[in-house]
Amino acid sequence: MNTFPYTLDNKRYHTYNYYLKNKYKTKIAKVSLNAGMTCPNRDGTAGVGGCIFCSDHGSGDFAGNKEDDLQLQFDNISKMMSSKWPNCRYIAYFQANTNTYGTVDELKRMFEPFVNKKDVVGISIATRPDCLPDDVCDYLADLSKRCDLTIELGLQTIHDQTGELINRGHNYQTFLDGLHKLRTRHIDVCVHIINGLPFETFDMMLETAKAVGQLDIQALKIHSLFILENTGLHHLYKKTPFDILSRDAYIELVSRQLSFVPPHVTIERLTGDAPQSLLIEPQWSIKKVTILNDIDKYMLQNNIEQGSSLK
Repeated sequence: MNTFPYTLDNKRYHTYNYYLKNKYKTKIAKVSLNAGMTCPNRDGTAGVGGCIFCSDHGSGDFAGNKEDDLQLQFDNISKMMSSKWPNCRYIAYFQANTNTYGTVDELKRMFEPFVNKKDVVGISIATRPDCLPDDVCDYLADLSKRCDLTIELGLQTIHDQTGELINRGHNYQTFLDGLHKLRTRHIDVCVHIINGLPFETFDMMLETAKAVGQLDIQALKIHSLFILENTGLHHLYKKTPFDILSRDAYIELVSRQLSFVPPHVTIERLTGDAPQSLLIEPQWSIKKVTILNDIDKYMLQNNIEQGSSLK
């Protein structure tokens, strides 16, 4: 019998569904927004071209239309969601590109309208650890006192040689420094990592999860790498082919990674979504529900729970 406490549907990890239902007592959905931001490794500050796995949408392939203002994006998307979930409430999710890469005044114009917006329970902001100057962090600390705030902080890997290859534009120490700035201000953080980055071994990916499991974080997103058409990653793959994680290897890897993450950390994602029209590899990633089901089966068959390797 599964006795893992942080789940409503017999999972062996701390599900985001459990976290939201336990906190808000109703259906919560994230509304993905595109504020038209850029990144320091796109505009020349840290580099050009962006991370090689990103499309032109800058990690916001499923976010709103940047040609619409944020209020219109939110209203259009939430209206569609409310037809499916009539009593739904929302998290305003600033997803595309780097959403703290601006002045405090610019950020206030983006975020403040959602602090007391009807049916919005919180704000989630995706950003990079090299875009957290002190004045921005001070503003985020103030914001976190007035709404439920989560900063989604991209790490992807702890291995600096991979970071250089993917044109990340910062190293692991910069990530640790950025995380420290946020946590000393008591701001909740969700960390992103990617499995399947070029030339990384199974053990290297496991090392990333082990390191993340030792950090002061509140949530984790695990993504599979997507090779999207006409990205820098696609060009690299054509020029110097690298091994693509198999479906079975991904399932084993994620299950073992979870065993090194403390049980109190919320797991927001175990795989990702890619625009199918652009997806080159891995094609197995399209069937997302079956992957999640097979992670459940693997964890059960191998007696793995989130945090079980830490006992």
